[in-house]
This record gives sequence, C-alpha cells and structure tokens, in this order.
Amino acid sequence: MRVQLVPLLALGFIVPAIGHAETLLERGEYLVTGPMGCGNCHTPIGPEGFVAGMELTGRLVEQNEMFTAVSANITPAGEISGWTDAELARAIREGIRPDGSLIGPPMPFPMYRGLSDTDLSAIVAYLRTVPSVASDLPESTYNIPLPPAYGPPVDHVADIPRGVTADYGAYLAGPVAHCMECHTPMGPQGPLLDTDLGRGGFEFHGPWGTSVSANLTSSEDGLADFTDAEIAAMITKGVEPDGSPMLPPMPYPFFAKMTDEDLAAIILYLRSLPPLPNAG
Repeated sequence: MRVQLVPLLALGFIVPAIGHAETLLERGEYLVTGPMGCGNCHTPIGPEGFVAGMELTGRLVEQNEMFTAVSANITPAGEISGWTDAELARAIREGIRPDGSLIGPPMPFPMYRGLSDTDLSAIVAYLRTVPSVASDLPESTYNIPLPPAYGPPVDHVADIPRGVTADYGAYLAGPVAHCMECHTPMGPQGPLLDTDLGRGGFEFHGPWGTSVSANLTSSEDGLADFTDAEIAAMITKGVEPDGSPMLPPMPYPFFAKMTDEDLAAIILYLRSLPPLPNAG
C-alpha cells in the first residue's frame, strides 16, 4: 500500500485563512458553474460536448426501466420564470414545485436538503441572471412511485465555516457537489448514506457505455493508495494516475473551476471516511 499524503502547499493549495468577500451573485455563479456542476445535467450535450448558447436549458438526463428523466430549463425562459425566489429555493432544496408536485430522480435531494440558507440564496440569485434561452422539452415520466416528500420541511440550514477542514469538505462533497450520493450504493429508498457512505458501486449508463462510481473511502479498495495530487487530478481533470481518461458522468469541467482550498477541503474529508470494501 503506497499512502502518500502530499503537503497541501506542495499542490499549490493556499492553506492560510482566506477572506470570502465575494458578492451573493459571485458566490452563486461559483457554485452553479463550479462544484455543483448544474450544467452537467441541465445543459444539452451534442457530438462535440455541451452545446454552446444552450447552457442550463435542460436535456434528457437518464432513461431506464424506472424512469425517463428530463432536466428542466432553469434559465429565466423556463418554468421557473413564474416562481418566486422562495418557491425556486424550495424546489432546489426539497424537490417540491409551487403546485405541490414532486421533482423526481436523479436530482440529488438527499444532498441538496443540506444546502445552507446563504448558499441557496446565492444560487437562486445567480439563476435569475443567466441568459434567458427557450427550449422545447418533454416531461419526465416515472414508472416507479415517488414519495410524498423527500423529508420534512427544511426551515433553516446554517453556514459551514469555510476553510481547509474536513467539516467544510464534507459540506462540499455532500450538499454542494453531491459526490457522496453518486459514490454510495443505492437501496430501495435511495443512497445508503448511513451504512455504505462512499463505497461506490452505483452504475451510470450513457453513450459511453456503463461506468461504475469508485470507492472513495480510505480503504485499499478506495483512495488509500492514491496521493492527494492524484486524487486532485482525478476530480478536476478526469485523469487516472496512469494517464488514462476516466468516464462520464463526473462533471470534470465544472470541478476544474473549484478553488484550491475547496479542493483541498474535499480531499481532507475523503481521507477521513471510514474504510469500506467495494460494494457488491
């Protein structure tokens, strides 16, 4: 086992405390276009990649025996145009539209329920400013029953102090970037976050074939043999240590926009996950 923990400064990470004086809009833009990777599901994809000029206008995301999921147009030209900020915030965090209907999978509501009030406000504020582009999309269809809700109403979520800490890394890898949902096996009621957090094994099907989410825990099946620099390259560049490309649907172009300190916080958190063997 070759556990090599590279000092954060050696990776170019800025470890000392950093002021966070950006505006609400700047914070929202960073989250939506960076670690949240909203465009990974909400922007159409063509033969050459994401379609320029159609950012956040929605697309077919997943089609299987359980559902055909079509992401919404979340520009001001979409259905959200008639929603209040509070209604849009509730739809993002709790998956409930203003008419009371539920937004179905694969939106990661088990994660988004943990978005802080400040970050949620920033996301809503930024979405109001993106270019308004119309799109013609079919509705999603579900062959499985959806729950009445994804949990009780969320009244308040406090900010997590920002910095290169495992706590802030957990917030980024959970509620913000929802890494832990995709990298946790699914049970009948959703990801097995309480028992199998981060052990991988979730399958994704697309034009590339089938990809299986990796084990992110500190076990030998997981990240124990990778250096911090190698993990950073996999997250932001989609490149294995041997130089081979990783498969979609990891939102590498979005993760590449993360700040060095946020990336360092995520890696610090991943190092703290209890070791679990691969799922299956």
